[in-house]
Amino acid sequence: MSERARKTYDVDLELKDAGAIAASAAALVDAAAKILDLGTGTVEGDIIIDVSAMEVASDDEKYIIHAEVSSSATFASDIYAVASLILGSSGTAEWDNIPGDADMYIGRYVLPFRNEIVNGIPKRYMRLYTEVSGSIVTGINYTAYLSKRN
Repeated sequence: MSERARKTYDVDLELKDAGAIAASAAALVDAAAKILDLGTGTVEGDIIIDVSAMEVASDDEKYIIHAEVSSSATFASDIYAVASLILGSSGTAEWDNIPGDADMYIGRYVLPFRNEIVNGIPKRYMRLYTEVSGSIVTGINYTAYLSKRN
């Protein structure tokens, strides 16, 4: 039996609170877009993603949770996806669904994160963005937070 990943939770590093997502959108906390200011240096950590519900009934659902960074405090431009987690149905059409032959479903996922892009350039701001595709009715529900490494 494996132990569930345990990471330090800091409310200031919360990236998404509970709430269903049925269409592609940036993550929210308290009904507002959540953007973390990581400062000017390099930040490494793990994004802890706790998925509590996910629709896979139609066998074509896919959810990609992107960790995005930017030099823009509003994410108006200069956006890079530096880490992504693909969840959903393995389905029957490989080009539409997740890799592999098993659904990626509810549970805790640990997504390694670093705010650097090409050539070691760090970006100051960070958010999560969930890309949703397939025959979606109820979508996905998850919470997420960044746990920084020392």
